[in-house]
Amino acid sequence: MKFELLKKFYNDESGAVTVDWVVLTAAIVGLGIAVILAVSTGVNSLGTKISSSLSAGQVNTLSGLADAAKGTP
Repeated sequence: MKFELLKKFYNDESGAVTVDWVVLTAAIVGLGIAVILAVSTGVNSLGTKISSSLSAGQVNTLSGLADAAKGTP
């Protein structure tokens, strides 16, 4: 009787699909973390360069643009 219960448990595959999805999801999450770690340094560096370029820029007003179109400084 105990062996029949053990055989039934061994042959039951109802949770196998769940295990497959858990493993697949863990692999996808792991790949996502690896991509984030690989790209983060370059993204931070690029963000710093963009920030310094934007803060060094000059903003023109509408009247300043009209004066530039007329040729007056």
